[in-house]
Amino acid sequence: MAYWQEIKDLKSEAKLGGGHNKMSKLKMLGKLSARERINYLTDKNSVQFEIGSLAAYGHYQQFGGCPAAGVIVVLGKINERLCIIVANDSTVKAGAWFPMTTKKNLRAQEIAMANRIPIIYLVDSAGIFLPLQNEVFADKDHFGRIFRNNAIMSSMGVVQISAIMGPCVAGGAYLPVMSDEIIIVEKTASIFLAGSHLVKAAIGEQIDNETLGGAQTHTSISGVADHRAKDDIHALQIIRDLIEKIPEPALVGFKRIEAKNPLKNYSKIADTVPENSWEPYDSYSLLQHLVDADSFDEYKSEYGKTLITAFARIEGWSVGIVANQRSKKINQNGEIQLGGVIYSKSADKATRFIANCNQRSIPIVFLQDVMGFMVGKRAEHGGIIKDGAKMVNAVANSVVPKFTIVIGNSYGAGNYAMCGRAFDPRFILAWPGAQIGVMGKDQASKVLFDLQKKSQSNNTNNGLLDIEKIKSEYQKQESSVFAASKMWVDEIINPAETRKWISMGIEMANHNPVSKKFNMGILQV
Repeated sequence: MAYWQEIKDLKSEAKLGGGHNKMSKLKMLGKLSARERINYLTDKNSVQFEIGSLAAYGHYQQFGGCPAAGVIVVLGKINERLCIIVANDSTVKAGAWFPMTTKKNLRAQEIAMANRIPIIYLVDSAGIFLPLQNEVFADKDHFGRIFRNNAIMSSMGVVQISAIMGPCVAGGAYLPVMSDEIIIVEKTASIFLAGSHLVKAAIGEQIDNETLGGAQTHTSISGVADHRAKDDIHALQIIRDLIEKIPEPALVGFKRIEAKNPLKNYSKIADTVPENSWEPYDSYSLLQHLVDADSFDEYKSEYGKTLITAFARIEGWSVGIVANQRSKKINQNGEIQLGGVIYSKSADKATRFIANCNQRSIPIVFLQDVMGFMVGKRAEHGGIIKDGAKMVNAVANSVVPKFTIVIGNSYGAGNYAMCGRAFDPRFILAWPGAQIGVMGKDQASKVLFDLQKKSQSNNTNNGLLDIEKIKSEYQKQESSVFAASKMWVDEIINPAETRKWISMGIEMANHNPVSKKFNMGILQV
């Protein structure tokens, strides 16, 4: 897929953080970079799964940008224990918190809570980015929500360990202190509610930062920190030792057997999907590249054919699959139906299948390439809204882990019915060519053009409208890169790694027993 090389280049650019000069300054201070810290912390030769590598891409340009939102989030193994690691990148505006930094941190905490896996904070931050404080500080999902989550995770028994490896100031000081165990690094780290300059201005006290809130102060005087580390490496080794001593978790017991390779070469899976997202293709062929050989058991194969529902295995894990069928025209009892569109029978089938997966405690994988629900007189008279609502209800109330892969298009209410971000998938991932929007660019640009044309009918001074310009702007906003920059998706992935991501996701979800029963509530029937 040609798009993948473009995505790789953007990710490589984001990994530079604040640039080579800032990295050199870290070395002079005797500090490791955020990514070096993560690499040392995780097991050698283990696979890392990065979340939000393109978060904030293209945003905050008036401030010089904020690569990866100034924080690195990685799922990886520490002494064979799957953990999520959150590391401030101090080369990006001294690790200051932008709005997207907060959103990314909250997503990391959400993953830890949903799956009950340990979360490690590597703190090195100058605090809230003041020019944007009104977008970071006071709302429900702003900075304070992080501390609320610290408290909730503590009550849930989710392990939280913090290493203070640089500045940690003001309200940000509460994040490590609300963790279970705290390490602080000598000389390079400090933690206080107000630094020496503010203390002097506020109360007239003359004091240096090290005496005010350095490692010795907080390990031998205040008792704020639990461990003093001589340098970054020592701090990271302490974390590894702590994780090694955590008891083994009780697992859910999602069924896994020895994995088999798919019938078709999974490294070629991207070749099954045309680069032009409007061209049809056979989704069964895609599934032959994805699921383990001889594991595909389709549910209601002759009914509601624009959705494929099936039990299968991926990397040995038992899964339920809900996939849009993108064949051009599908014959359904003598009717011709459009591929990628959800009809009433398709929605009804999916609703029943989702209920079956919940009854059997089988995780569900949604493969999105959806144009939306069918429209028009026949569909409306047939109750498409009612049947669509039943499917959305089933997705919303599903208690088994859900994983969503946006293969191609994700338009309209189809995004919701196929478990979009709003429906709490444990992961939502995108292939490079994915497009997410209310409708396709051609339809949307025509609607926008007509609206603008109408609004200008009484004003001839606004100049000529340019439908191609409207289309170009809309196309940018429905791209996978835009979705990743806003964190509508957790990550854009290489299609050939789809199996690995799903397998890791189920392994992660296996740490949190399902405590609720599936209940769809009241439905229009």
